[in-house]
Amino acid sequence: MRGMMVIIHADSHLHTPMYFFLSNLSFVDLGYSSAVAPKTMDALQSGDKVISYNGCAAQFFFFVGFATVECYLLASMAYDRHAVVCRPLHYTTTMTAGVCALLAIGSYVSGFLNASIHAAGTFRLSCGSNEINYFFCDIPPLLSLSCSNTRISKLVVFFVVGLNVFFTLLVILVSYFFICVTIQRMRSAEGRKKGFSTSASHLTAVSIFYGTIIFMYLQPNSSQSMNTDKIASVCFTQW
Repeated sequence: MRGMMVIIHADSHLHTPMYFFLSNLSFVDLGYSSAVAPKTMDALQSGDKVISYNGCAAQFFFFVGFATVECYLLASMAYDRHAVVCRPLHYTTTMTAGVCALLAIGSYVSGFLNASIHAAGTFRLSCGSNEINYFFCDIPPLLSLSCSNTRISKLVVFFVVGLNVFFTLLVILVSYFFICVTIQRMRSAEGRKKGFSTSASHLTAVSIFYGTIIFMYLQPNSSQSMNTDKIASVCFTQW
């Protein structure tokens, strides 16, 4: 990921909106993986599985923040793909450097605002135990430790996560609906093939990322299994 960021920064031919968002996506992936992986690897190597309260809060904040930023960056990339496929003649005036910067800044602001909401709601609860049945400090395992009534907190999580996920997913789905319509109208088979190939990798990333988020955070409490969530979290933090 760091290598990709360096290459994109060093090669002037890659200074395009698509690679701008891709470099930000690489940075975000590195961010939320780094929030979790170092402590996990240290615990496996040393056997010391203790994390301080402040360390847990910091891990929680950065993991949730970067993960939410990725939602918005994936939506921005879908909008970029829509612009290049559906309005190619207007692409350079639509996806200007200023527009790309605003989309990226908005993604980071939205991500860490979301992290602040969840951190404030989760870490105000009374703790009934200090043993987390999980690989890292995340929303479901922390809520399960609380001896307070977590009903309101769970509703806030469901509403806020749902709002972020479904808003960004709606942008992606609408963008790709128009992309598919435009590609199907192309007379050239080569043009249709090129149109689909430019979107395939992004759609794969979207499917894995959003599928895991919905499975982990938006399933009913009655069907939620911490052991199953732990398996999903490995894919989510390392994919």
